[in-house]
Amino acid sequence: MIPKKLQKGDEVRVISPASSLKVIAPEQRELAIKRLNKLGLNVTFSKNAEEMDDFMSSSIKSRIDDLHNAFKDKNVKGILTTLGGYNCNQLLKYIDYSLIKDNPKVLCGFSDITALSNAIYHKTGLVGYSGPHFSSLGMLKGIDYTVENFEKCLMKENSFELVPSSYWSDDLWFMDQQNRKFRESRGFKIVNTGEAEGVVVGGNLCTFNLLHGTEFMPDLTDKIIFIEDDYETNPQIFDRDLQSIIHQPNFDKVRGLIIGRFERRSRFTTDLLQKSIKSKKELKGIPIIADVDISHTTPRATMPIGGKVKMKADDNKAIIEILDH
Repeated sequence: MIPKKLQKGDEVRVISPASSLKVIAPEQRELAIKRLNKLGLNVTFSKNAEEMDDFMSSSIKSRIDDLHNAFKDKNVKGILTTLGGYNCNQLLKYIDYSLIKDNPKVLCGFSDITALSNAIYHKTGLVGYSGPHFSSLGMLKGIDYTVENFEKCLMKENSFELVPSSYWSDDLWFMDQQNRKFRESRGFKIVNTGEAEGVVVGGNLCTFNLLHGTEFMPDLTDKIIFIEDDYETNPQIFDRDLQSIIHQPNFDKVRGLIIGRFERRSRFTTDLLQKSIKSKKELKGIPIIADVDISHTTPRATMPIGGKVKMKADDNKAIIEILDH
């Protein structure tokens, strides 16, 4: 169930299902609003978006009320999350999935929002989007690729190739918007060759793993899985978390794997990733592409959770095409 694309003049609602809007600086908010206005979108905020407790979040009731109201409100055509965090999975038992199914619309965010988007997809069939938060769009520099892919995925119908960015950064941009450090991108990395087409699920690896063994975990049959993690991971943790996915029912029917670029602080090199992948016989024979712009580094592309993706990796080039989104 693909939601209607956003159009110029549409209202998008900002909600805080994880971290509070209160942690976002006013100038960052203003820039994000201007950027969305430039796309022709009008921004509103949920009633409890700025509520904040000792966990930099808010009560389950406040977050659920805002989520439900955003889906119920006929004027709202799309929903953006404020930021990631650590507690989005608290909401899953309290969501009215029938309400969401009856009022399908765009929901976009990444990191901790992985739990929310995959659970909604599994329970309702509604495609969600692992893409920039509202706060992400408050980035002053190095944002063009992010905005371009956001627009392609959420505002246009056509399929498109996900091309590598020409540069990337994992600096603390929100601490200093002027003095940024960018690195040249060397393109996607081929880990295993092959071709695959299928429905894509996944997102932030450690958050996706929170769904394992629950009623909210998508079936992995005929899926392409995309995963990424931030600086809090390391080679040992990533290897363990990947193994957990391999242990899930129907992993033997997975068609391909897409891995996001690692932050340098994770100390995860291409060589270590290759060794991790090669140590797992269950991954032999499926195409695997790494260093893709779908991670906590910037810029980042938007990936449709529940959409259809085609991937091809041969000795010369890695290609990812977003088909149904």
